[in-house]
Amino acid sequence: MERKWTHVMFALAGLVAAWLLTKCGEWAWSYTGSKPNNFMIGAVAFTIAGVATLIAWRNEMVFGLASEVAGELRKVSWPSRKETLQSTIVVIVTTIIASGFLGVFDAVWSWVTRMIYG
Repeated sequence: MERKWTHVMFALAGLVAAWLLTKCGEWAWSYTGSKPNNFMIGAVAFTIAGVATLIAWRNEMVFGLASEVAGELRKVSWPSRKETLQSTIVVIVTTIIASGFLGVFDAVWSWVTRMIYG
């Protein structure tokens, strides 16, 4: 089961790499001032991404590490909706309190520097 997800992960990584390389190619081509050749950029991007993905996929160390990651992700206990909501509220409240504290500190520090330099 884990190997299936490892193969899917490599395939998705290859597609993302090809997309990123295509965008980078279009960006680099835009500096020439001419209209980019989308077919050539796409072909080169997919070739580079495909070769890189194939090399990583065939590397036993990389494939083994990716399989271990997939195996560990199966062991993760994901939080429930209620736990996620409670954690989100804690983060928001903590952020508001920290913002207020830093705002007061900034106001006091501004007042002190105005008194010294003003």
